[in-house]
Amino acid sequence: MICTMKTSVASLLFATVATRTSAFAPASRSAFSRNMSANTVPLANGAMSFDRVCREWRCKYTGDKATSESLEAISKLVDEYLPEIKASSSDATVNRLVCGACLDFKLMTTVPLNDFGPWEEKGFAPEAEFLEKLKAIEGVSQVETQTITNMVI
Repeated sequence: MICTMKTSVASLLFATVATRTSAFAPASRSAFSRNMSANTVPLANGAMSFDRVCREWRCKYTGDKATSESLEAISKLVDEYLPEIKASSSDATVNRLVCGACLDFKLMTTVPLNDFGPWEEKGFAPEAEFLEKLKAIEGVSQVETQTITNMVI
């Protein structure tokens, strides 16, 4: 039974990735569907799953977190784009992370799996515009993006 489940999960993951343009496309119903919703993707041989995907925008800023001009400019940029970012999904959650020690700034937008594909097809709007303006802020460096799963457990 365990060997069959491992083979089933491996086959499911391969089929999901091979037949979809997005690595985070919902899996078809499988042996795991009795334990997970139809739109959940299993991970780690079924030990984990996800149904929410996050697009992270991150950078480094300069100065002390309490008085940083670059961090202040980032905050104003977030305020400018927040309504459009939240419009990516009716169930989007947006988290801001700031590390004063590492000088990291991160903006994480998490959407349901079903909304991720359409948002990805639109280039994660307003990502391109936002990142262009972020890179233009004096003191901002190492602007990067990442797509990851993000589940509350």
